[in-house]
Amino acid sequence: MFETLTNRLGDVFDKLKKRGVLNEADVNATLREVRVALLEADVALPVVKDFIARVKSRALGQEVLRSVTPGQMMIKVVNDHLVEMLGGESAAIDLNAPPPVAIMMVGLQGSGKTTSTAKIALRLTGQDKKRVLMASLDTRRPAAQEQLKVLGEQAGVASLPVIAGQTPVDIARRAMEAGRLGGFDVVMLDTAGRLHVDESLMAELIAVRDATGPQETLLVADALTGQDAVNVARQFGERVSLTGIVLTRMDGDSRGGAALSMRAVTGCPIKLVGTGEQLDALEAFHPERVAGRILGMGDVVSLVEKAAETIDKADAEKMVAKMKKGDFDLEDYQNQLRQMCKLGGMRGVLGLLPGVGKVKKQLAAANLDESLFKRQDAIICSMTPRERRNVKLIQASRKRRIAAGSGTSVQEVNKLLKQHRQMAQMMKRMNKMGKKGMLRQGMPGLPPGMDGLPPGMDGLLPDK
Repeated sequence: MFETLTNRLGDVFDKLKKRGVLNEADVNATLREVRVALLEADVALPVVKDFIARVKSRALGQEVLRSVTPGQMMIKVVNDHLVEMLGGESAAIDLNAPPPVAIMMVGLQGSGKTTSTAKIALRLTGQDKKRVLMASLDTRRPAAQEQLKVLGEQAGVASLPVIAGQTPVDIARRAMEAGRLGGFDVVMLDTAGRLHVDESLMAELIAVRDATGPQETLLVADALTGQDAVNVARQFGERVSLTGIVLTRMDGDSRGGAALSMRAVTGCPIKLVGTGEQLDALEAFHPERVAGRILGMGDVVSLVEKAAETIDKADAEKMVAKMKKGDFDLEDYQNQLRQMCKLGGMRGVLGLLPGVGKVKKQLAAANLDESLFKRQDAIICSMTPRERRNVKLIQASRKRRIAAGSGTSVQEVNKLLKQHRQMAQMMKRMNKMGKKGMLRQGMPGLPPGMDGLPPGMDGLLPDK
């Protein structure tokens, strides 16, 4: 997400940081490059013009030109206006109404409404401890109601039974009545979509809105559609009074222009973003954190939150205890691989860390294969429990058996064992040196150019 824009702006500001003094010509040249970067990222032209004008008015003032560190001040000005353009403060789903609270999902066909409905229902059930009922109002798309039922079963969320022949308004009314009688806190209404915005679609949505009085009307928009997503948001906003936006497929959009344009064009906050196909791949949208990611400042807070959601505290404490004893077997290594995958893989983790832009570029140049984690997991699964706990047992004949059982090669098994050995050695060194020693000497095995640890990472190291 935002990779293209981050790389372009990173190059622009790297030059700026080296300048001791800035004049008006320098500011204008920098803003020209920022303008091009935003347009290439598919940000709407009116939004770009307004953004550049606001930044320029502050950048040409004494705040930047006469600052002791003008380059850093310029970056701060850009960051402040990025946060403002993205909405300023994060906006949560509003459930402040008598139950059952209706949430109406709208959008074009294929934008991800049904999947997003299930994702939000799972999030409300798990994080907010709400009882949620989902109802599909899509009577046109084949198997749309069945799809929501299946997703509900996967997420452990109740869905309204299907009755053939009912209209969307009838289904909506029945869903609200079932929500009241069943003691549900929230009723999710998954409406039908079209390939384009038309009058019949809008008339249907208005009728459902009038019948249920939704507390939230969320537009689900595909981030990959770029500029067209902004136009769709404007049209829906004019007709059905949107309260928020859910952007899907943000993991597949390296430009991010839709996210940067949506709030400015519609005035509606982006509340949630879909970051993958799994039902738990949904994140709250935090403008200040997103601005930090775009400018290469990282997002350690999101990384910590994601880790807290995915890492079992008891398992983590056991792991730390074993590390302190210098005991790190293949089962521990496997757990680390699986945690890395849950956090989004190596690129996903690095994308949230500050000060590791060069490392990310090195990894991109090296064509890092994220599927390596899955192959290594398969190799460890092909071992016996004794082999995982005692690596010395794994000799030539066992390696051939493990490779055959995991569908890999003996060379890959050898590579895994070598990486495990190196990590075990590193754990022992970390325990001997403690945090201060690690910070002085750097962490063994990190890519070239990273002599110490990235800012904010020292807290992850154990004290001696």
